[in-house]
Amino acid sequence: MVKHIQRFEEQLDIYLRARFTLLILITQEEERALQKIREVCERTRRHCLTWDIADGFQRLVGQGPLPVARDPLTALEQIDHTEAPTSTLFVLKDFHETWANPQIKRKLRNLAQRLKFTKKSILITTVTSRIPEELRDESVIIDFALPSAEELEEVLNRLTATPGVKVNLTPLGREKLVQAAIGLTASQAQRVFAKAIVEDGSLDDRDIDLVTEEKKQIIRESEALEFYPVTETPEDVGGLGVLKEWLRLREKAFTQEARQYGLPAPKGIGLIGIPGTGKSLTAKMIGGLWRLPLIRLDIGALFGSLVGESEERTRRALRLAETIAPCIIWIDEVEKALAHGGLDSGTSTRVFATILTWMQEKTAPCFVVATANDISALPPELLRRGRFDEIFFLDLPTFSERREIFAVHLRKRNRIPEDYDLDRLAAASEGYVGAEIEQAIIDAMYIGFNDNQREFTTEDILLALSRQVPLSRSQRETIETLRNWLREGRAQSASFREVTEAETQFVPIQLDFKKS
Repeated sequence: MVKHIQRFEEQLDIYLRARFTLLILITQEEERALQKIREVCERTRRHCLTWDIADGFQRLVGQGPLPVARDPLTALEQIDHTEAPTSTLFVLKDFHETWANPQIKRKLRNLAQRLKFTKKSILITTVTSRIPEELRDESVIIDFALPSAEELEEVLNRLTATPGVKVNLTPLGREKLVQAAIGLTASQAQRVFAKAIVEDGSLDDRDIDLVTEEKKQIIRESEALEFYPVTETPEDVGGLGVLKEWLRLREKAFTQEARQYGLPAPKGIGLIGIPGTGKSLTAKMIGGLWRLPLIRLDIGALFGSLVGESEERTRRALRLAETIAPCIIWIDEVEKALAHGGLDSGTSTRVFATILTWMQEKTAPCFVVATANDISALPPELLRRGRFDEIFFLDLPTFSERREIFAVHLRKRNRIPEDYDLDRLAAASEGYVGAEIEQAIIDAMYIGFNDNQREFTTEDILLALSRQVPLSRSQRETIETLRNWLREGRAQSASFREVTEAETQFVPIQLDFKKS
């Protein structure tokens, strides 16, 4: 697979000058791809003809008579027999629809071999990366990248140059509007810009949010990627002091200043631990802290029923994520998403391998946050250094963390934490995770609400706590297995060292592994 080290125009020119005879261009943007091909051929004085099943041969660049062919096999025969006194490129549109025909595949292979001694080359445009095995050795596969910021700015300039269009964009607003459109095709961007103009009759800085919302809807159609709002802050997450400090040190990691200093962009973190300890909330908090888009990768949505469809969806989703970078890619409960028991003819294994390779080799600033509850289901290659900068373990909250968690959830419900006995609540909730503490407050609110809507009290929360059976008791063996994983030194604790004797008796491993 060819990577985008060079611009497409440079790649195409090099391949044609090197007499590569069969090029396969994977793109959803046929119109923009043809425009780029036309520019290359005009600049290098090559002839270019296109063919499709509806209109036959059409001339894109150059002059002269056109071959006549209404079916794919005849089109290939015409390419074989057409005299080409100068370099000629034949662009075949949607030719992947014919690949089920063995005769056409054989003819393509014959042509790819014979054209090496001519001035002719074939380029096939297709929306799918499923290439017949017979053609892989004969062809060069090129992924046509989504438009860059410069190309999107050209789209915007052409639209705003239209007579009657009012533009009230500041220079910074124009830059942000283009950045908001990154990740869209040129056609999608043009439609979004046009909608912004039509809605209020002009284009101004207020339309940035509109473009962002439209972009979210379009990307959501990819099925595997979903934007999440980034409203959470570190103040909304109780405890996890070590993890928060680690994140704050990297808050400016994606800035130009960091690049000039020589810092590489961080790759990501793994959040492993007990259910309900705030792993998903932490992923959302990172987006708010770093002010970066948070995108959830739904790996389950990558799987399709057709052969090769899952791998193609995976590559498309990862490419799309890179175009939005810098961003945060959140993979929730990764052990479930990447369960690959070999019962699907190896599809899960191939999808898993594609994601692992991308995590290792990606150069785009995509910070991966992978959360997991079941350590035993995680393949060891996922947790290897190089894919993550750090693996954090989220344990049962300590006394001070539970106190902070109570304060956070009381503030969220417009209560003053100082009106409650936080020390007493923290002591009574030993062994409870954050989600269980939050539920205890909600249950206490119901108690107060149904008692003539009086204000709920510390006693109400204590009563609600006493009625719960925390996970640390109901799933004692499972929780102990998870905590043994930290005891073995396989991850860094996400919390500060505990200092109270009572806590260390309940959580003995925290004295050894939690760092302040």
